[in-house]
Parts: sequence; C-alpha cells; structure tokens
Amino acid sequence: MNHQYKLLIFDWDGTLCDSVTTISNCIQHAAKQQGLPIPSFSEASNIIGLGLKEAVTYLFPNADDEVIAAVVQSYSSYYREKNAGPTDFFPQVLEVLAEIKQSGYLIAVATGKSRAGLNRAFAASDIEDLFHDSRCADETASKPNPLMLTELLEKFDVSAGQALMVGDTEFDLDMAQQINMPRLGVTYGAHAKDRLLKFEPIACIDCFSDLLKYI
Repeated sequence: MNHQYKLLIFDWDGTLCDSVTTISNCIQHAAKQQGLPIPSFSEASNIIGLGLKEAVTYLFPNADDEVIAAVVQSYSSYYREKNAGPTDFFPQVLEVLAEIKQSGYLIAVATGKSRAGLNRAFAASDIEDLFHDSRCADETASKPNPLMLTELLEKFDVSAGQALMVGDTEFDLDMAQQINMPRLGVTYGAHAKDRLLKFEPIACIDCFSDLLKYI
C-alpha cells in the first residue's frame, strides 16, 4: 500500500453506486411531469455529481424558483420509489472498501446526494459503519466547489496531499484539482475518460478494483 495517502474520498453515484441510468431516467421523468423539455440521456447524465437543485438549474436555466422546486420534488419522489431496495454497487466495491479500511486508511464519501438520500442508501445496504465520515451537497457547497473536501481534511487533520479523491465526473476531479488534492478518475460512470483527463488525474481506472494499484 502507498502510505502517501491517509484519507481516501469517494464520490457515490457513478463511482461506488451503479445509478447513472436511474438518475438520468428520474430527471427525464421529473421534467416530463412539470411540462419541461425532456433532456436527452446524455444531457441528464452530464449533471450527475452536482447537488440536485444545482443540477436542475443547470438543465433548465430559464426556469424560475417555483418550477425548479417542483422538478426537485418530482425527482426526489420518483427516485425514492425506484430505489426502495439495497444499493446497486459496481463489482467489487464493497470488498475493496473493506480491504482498504482494514489496511488502515480513513475512507469518506463526498457526494452530490442529499444527506437524507445518502442516509437512505447507507441504511438500505447496512454499510454506514464502513465509512469514517461523509459530506453531502445540501449540507455544504455543491461540487465543483471544494468545500466538502476541505471540511473532510479539517475533520481528520490531513493535508490535501495526503488524500485521494476518486470520482467519475469532471466535478469530482475539478474540486480536487482546485486544492491540489491527488485525484483518480473512474471511466465506467457518467463522464467519458477524455473529459476526466483534463483535470490531470494520477490515472483513470476501468474497474473499481484497479484502485488498489494506486494506493
């Protein structure tokens, strides 16, 4: 193991959780319910990683606050309906997380999900104890603002150089780059590899278990 890192920080959707299709479908459903132009799958998946309100605002820049709130509510209701069961993790995610925790790393989540949404996901799979801490978009600043990362660094008294951000979107790697935190892209999530490479990750991996080569 590479003892340069003390803290490993993971995005949730598209990195640990195989939820890109579900999220995109829920965004399309919410837009249709509110009579808005329905985004393409590509447009919907593009905003994964942002906080929900920020994502809706990005997709519908001309919508007023009332419409944005209605889309957010429609999305949230539909997402809860579609995700009542255990979390659908990518292959080997739980095994690798358990291994790296056993090896002595601090592990945390930094996500665009709401706190209520992440807590539901933790409870559905009974894995909250797997992580030492987490930050959600509605309790700090949405990505790509790096505030959630700096809060985690302060919590654990770790420097940016001693942490590694792992994520599938530009928003994940952008916020890490802003504070000179090493970052690792995953290519199986929402954003394509060429988009991730612009943020100078130490590598881009095609399956989660390849993380072990870089820590």
